[in-house]
Amino acid sequence: MSVKAFLDYLKLEKKYSGHTVKAYGRDLCFFADFCKARFELPDISEASYSLVRAWIVSMVDEKISNRSVNRKVAALNSYYRFLVRTGEKEVNPLSGHKSLKVSRKVEVPFSEEEMRRVLDDISYPDTFEGIRDRCVIELLYGTGMRRSELIGLRLGDVDMSAGTIRVLGKRNKERIVPVLPHLRTVLDDYVRARREVATGASGDVLILVKNGNKVYPALVYRLINSYLSKVSLKVKKSPHVLRHTFATHVLNKGADLNSVKELLGHSSLASTQVYTHNSIAQLKKVYGEAHPRNKK
Repeated sequence: MSVKAFLDYLKLEKKYSGHTVKAYGRDLCFFADFCKARFELPDISEASYSLVRAWIVSMVDEKISNRSVNRKVAALNSYYRFLVRTGEKEVNPLSGHKSLKVSRKVEVPFSEEEMRRVLDDISYPDTFEGIRDRCVIELLYGTGMRRSELIGLRLGDVDMSAGTIRVLGKRNKERIVPVLPHLRTVLDDYVRARREVATGASGDVLILVKNGNKVYPALVYRLINSYLSKVSLKVKKSPHVLRHTFATHVLNKGADLNSVKELLGHSSLASTQVYTHNSIAQLKKVYGEAHPRNKK
């Protein structure tokens, strides 16, 4: 069965985003090129595990990171599982494959004081862009949503009366996130400012640039980096670090892991648990200060 049928399956049935489907396609093409060049094999559906292993070795030799290698092999594994499910193959050659070891990246969240300073101490310009920038930071920190989810927000997703936002996450999975009273005020201010720049082409997209077009990923990254650089010396200042900060802070304040999982839109607790290391550090601190047997 063709790779195109597999990619159509990802898009139409699994509801993967266009970006994700393209990434899968690139990885499979990369493997197909390797098969043709090294083994003169025109159809990757016929590849054996020894051939896949040779591909892995070649990528490692080319200094491709283990994380990237694992991602490419995972795309190939999904393709083979699809072929087995549709009856095109009897056995998945990658069924016994073990991923390469990768070092876990530890994201350092912003402190509560850094977030207080960026939201309370900085003077945002009294312009559409200033109001929008503050709203973007408040939204990311106040809800933990992803940058792509923020960009995809529509006016109708915000329910001021109920105090909620409907977020469309990965694989078109919807979740409802509560909005704190302070964030509702910020959103009200932004929606009023938005009316001044919105055009017919804007549609009901929530977050816009000043010419009325939809905000784009690089701009969101740039504004986060710019404002957080005023209050933090941390090397990485990105929308994802704000998501990490949201999760860490609410866990530190006593939120249970399952609730945070739902707020973040994770499909499993394993994804949420990467945010707990800072909470454990906070728990140790509280424990050390509170336990009567601790010698001070």
